[in-house]
Amino acid sequence: MLETRNWWQKTRNNFEVFASEIVLDEASQGDPQAAAERLNAVSSIALVPVTEAARALAKLLMIRGALPAKARVDAAHVAITATNGINYLLTWNCRHLANATLRTRIEQVCREQGFEPPIICTPFELREVPP
Repeated sequence: MLETRNWWQKTRNNFEVFASEIVLDEASQGDPQAAAERLNAVSSIALVPVTEAARALAKLLMIRGALPAKARVDAAHVAITATNGINYLLTWNCRHLANATLRTRIEQVCREQGFEPPIICTPFELREVPP
């Protein structure tokens, strides 16, 4: 996607960027050449831990219906981001993550567990750091 490439080239350096092992697993899937490009793009990004708190929150997000059971990996992304205190979760997944109809439930479950939920958005939405 052109917008994703633009974000990585022009905007990424305005943010402290993190990933998890789950992101690396996803990036390594699919077409080998594309996977190699994705892995190269994230090779210098700091990895955050997948803690027991993150696993528990991911499970609770599904149990409480904030995310469907089939969105296990998406729940993990939200939980890892929230439990590590990361402000934004950048995604093109508008089915389960960047989805306004699920946002309130996701935020509620995170807050009930004592975590501030990330702002879930697409690269198109996260273009510049506000002044």
